[in-house]
Amino acid sequence: MRQQNADNSRHPVAAGAEPGTELMTASTKNTALHWASVHEFGFVAGMKLLFWLYKKIGRWPFRLILYPVLFWYLLFRPSARHASQIYLRHVNRRQAIRTDLVKVIAHFAAFAEMMLDKMLLWSGSVDPASICTAGTELIEQLIAEKRGAVFICSHLGNADFSRILSGNHRSQITILAHTKHARMFNQLLSAMNPLSQLNVVQVTEMTPDTAMMLATKVADGEFIMIAGDRIPVAPEPRVVMAEFLGEPAPFPVGPYVLASVLQCPLYMLFSAKIADRVVVQVELLRESVRLPRNNRDEQLVRLVADYARHLESHCLQSPLQWFNFYDYWQLPAFDPASADGRGNK
Repeated sequence: MRQQNADNSRHPVAAGAEPGTELMTASTKNTALHWASVHEFGFVAGMKLLFWLYKKIGRWPFRLILYPVLFWYLLFRPSARHASQIYLRHVNRRQAIRTDLVKVIAHFAAFAEMMLDKMLLWSGSVDPASICTAGTELIEQLIAEKRGAVFICSHLGNADFSRILSGNHRSQITILAHTKHARMFNQLLSAMNPLSQLNVVQVTEMTPDTAMMLATKVADGEFIMIAGDRIPVAPEPRVVMAEFLGEPAPFPVGPYVLASVLQCPLYMLFSAKIADRVVVQVELLRESVRLPRNNRDEQLVRLVADYARHLESHCLQSPLQWFNFYDYWQLPAFDPASADGRGNK
């Protein structure tokens, strides 16, 4: 298995690699927008207003007012509108779904509801008992055995609800994230509740000091959470192309390398809203991750392919709740400004 730089084609496999079997390094030559360059200003301004209205008039009136705000946002954000349609068209490859502007607005309405739920969660307006959970016996077993683990989260639904598990099961969760592109919204959450930013570690590059800190936490029985559906903010991040909703897409290798280095189990966390009720699910991906030198790349490909299949299954169950508003199937260009949150306004 070889590594290669991606060209400017729709995806690297078009240049001759077999889908789902290629470990590669994303090239800086690509012109696609990097997710960290997608900024929030207009949407956050609208959400602050809508949150105020929600507190005054309730959820259903909030929903009625929401749609004009979304129409205005999408009118002036064609890149976001286009990204949603790309995703919906991929979903349509697996199951019938509309891909027109009406469905795009519904997609963003689900995103706005998720943002509202974040604000409600951190403002203390959500009863943890109202959240349904599945697979939490896996967490209970880890705690009973005093074992740490790595959990792969995603941008399906509201990952913040997964942090409820920390309080419910008396466990400590450290979140590895790059959130500088969403600085304004994080400041809004922090103003509501400083705990919203607790144990969130900004990671653009995995340094030896960071690795030692994480190893100590896992040895103490704590949990590490890292996203499995966004590539790193780096000039040439290592990715695996895996089949996702009918086309190979780039996935990061970081979660699997991290679990291998920390010698701990690897789990998946999925959160979605089903019939107006939040459901958080815990699933085991691997009891242990081994990446021997002689077939390291092959093992990474298998791991990523397994994760991509799980993510696809959950996306098809809740198709309007996956919130990656950029062309996920194309390797993006790296904008140095995105690493410090300046990016595209």
